[in-house]
Amino acid sequence: MLQPAIANLASRIGQPIGSSDWYLIDQARIDAFAKVTDDPDPMHVDPDWCARESPFRTTIAFGFLTVSLLTHLSHQALGWLSSTGADDGGYALNYGFDYLRLIEPVPVNSRIRAHFGLREFAEVRPGEYRCCYDVTVEIEGRERPALVAHWLGMWVTGDGHRRIVAKHQ
Repeated sequence: MLQPAIANLASRIGQPIGSSDWYLIDQARIDAFAKVTDDPDPMHVDPDWCARESPFRTTIAFGFLTVSLLTHLSHQALGWLSSTGADDGGYALNYGFDYLRLIEPVPVNSRIRAHFGLREFAEVRPGEYRCCYDVTVEIEGRERPALVAHWLGMWVTGDGHRRIVAKHQ
């Protein structure tokens, strides 16, 4: 049986699904991302360099940091974490992107939030549902978004889960 949050998706193609809360992008978060990705680019981690050299005059978030936050933001907007297991709800797997553009840099100490709409929903095999979401990441107080994407995910339930388990044993 499909989790209620997923069960009604087929009827919601072309409609908004949800929005996340606002999320602060501070220098500590940017620095932590730089450290974990081994990318000390001064555009992101050196406020003094940015004040002198950057066209933005301040540090900005890595584009991939914004992308990496989509999972967290989707949990708030779409309720992915309310499942208990493959046979009584299901789970989500990231399937990639059909389209992804980083439109506007996110200045340090900005807040972002993500808006999700359903572009496509299809059962590809019993227990495996492919979803494509229109995603826009808004920067508080800015006209242009930080990011727009068509994000693919798989929702896996009972039979789909058993196929995946058998394939990886």
